[in-house]
Amino acid sequence: MIHALYDLVAWAAQPLLRRKLRRRGRAEPGYLQAVEERFGRYGDAPPRPQPAPGAPLVWIHAVSLGETRAAAILLRELRAQWPGMRLLLTHGTATGRAEGARLLQPGDAQVWQPWDTRGATRAFVTRYRPDLGVLMETEIWPNLVRACRRAGVPLVLANARLSEKSLRGARRAAWLLRPAYAGLSAAYAQGEADAERLRAAGAPVAGVLGNLKYDAEAPAALLERGRHWRAQATQPVVMLASSREGEEAEFLRQLKAGAWVAANGAAAAPPQWLLVPRHPQRFDEVAALVAQQGLDLSRRSIWGEGAEGRPQAAAVWLGDSLGEMPAYYALADVALLGGSFEPLGGQNLIEAAACGCPVVMGPHTFNFAEAAEHALAAGAALRVANLAEGLAVAAALARDEARRARMAAAGQAFARQHQGAARRTVEALRDWVDAAAAPGR
Repeated sequence: MIHALYDLVAWAAQPLLRRKLRRRGRAEPGYLQAVEERFGRYGDAPPRPQPAPGAPLVWIHAVSLGETRAAAILLRELRAQWPGMRLLLTHGTATGRAEGARLLQPGDAQVWQPWDTRGATRAFVTRYRPDLGVLMETEIWPNLVRACRRAGVPLVLANARLSEKSLRGARRAAWLLRPAYAGLSAAYAQGEADAERLRAAGAPVAGVLGNLKYDAEAPAALLERGRHWRAQATQPVVMLASSREGEEAEFLRQLKAGAWVAANGAAAAPPQWLLVPRHPQRFDEVAALVAQQGLDLSRRSIWGEGAEGRPQAAAVWLGDSLGEMPAYYALADVALLGGSFEPLGGQNLIEAAACGCPVVMGPHTFNFAEAAEHALAAGAALRVANLAEGLAVAAALARDEARRARMAAAGQAFARQHQGAARRTVEALRDWVDAAAAPGR
């Protein structure tokens, strides 16, 4: 009865979802693409991919941008293990889908995640019949899990994490979520603390395999692009990386108030400030916030490309592009970690460490709790109480070349030390793929 009630609510919410997609589509047209796929209607959708004999059709669900980038790391290892495999890739956000399109090879398919009604999830599983489903990191949907279980599709949670906050939510809704977690075939946790919380939520934890994001390889061309931009700067560069709503306004207020001066002296020239918002639909909004503070701005979108591309002189640079985070980390001398100065859990600091960019993070890093503590212990990151302190510490660090070099080296060593999750995850998935390929399945 409880599941039937949930299904009724999910079914009744479909008009609200359509309205939300129309509203978001005004800022991000990607949300208006192939809308009917979200409701289990696949008239114009790609057909089921056909893998080579003996190879699997692997479905990976990566809800948004960060999960899609983690999926790319896993996919590289999957294709090396099964060259004839085909990929079915699903997402929930427009940025995830745009990033995911880069991962497709001929014969693969990409569609939206089905809305979690019984009908839509059943239609999805019936049409595509994957040999293995891989949910990235946190995505648990009761009807989707149930549809896979009924169809005999093994469904695993990879690179799995669960914060204390999310565990509390799962316990409050245990009547619904505990059966969903328990319905997974396996969960492969990033760390021991994640594994404990996942078990408490009811998931069948089958291993602690590390975080896939340590295995990311920053493209050399992007690092070189960032170093080229850095050569144009006349002052050390301090970046607010992957910033979230509320953080940019506070950053700019503290910048105008001179918070950075405390640790640097009034006579010191200000650093070159760089803002890189997490979500592309907010680029114009953040540019407007800079203008409201009376600060001049130079946007990445007008810098140009190649050897001729260069930032224009301005108090604030705005990174309004997608797929260039390694370049921004190569440009910056210090990165303030977005999402950690509001109670949002923090963004991925592993990429910064691997690129050799020292990190200053705020108090809220529960989404990457283990990585944050490891980075602190390794000497690759510092923690501060708020953005005012963060600006002061980051500005001072940006001018301390010797300390920056030590932190950069510590970050790269820390990132290398924790690599190997992709290989371990593919080894764990091999049993599921072999079972799917067994005669009579």
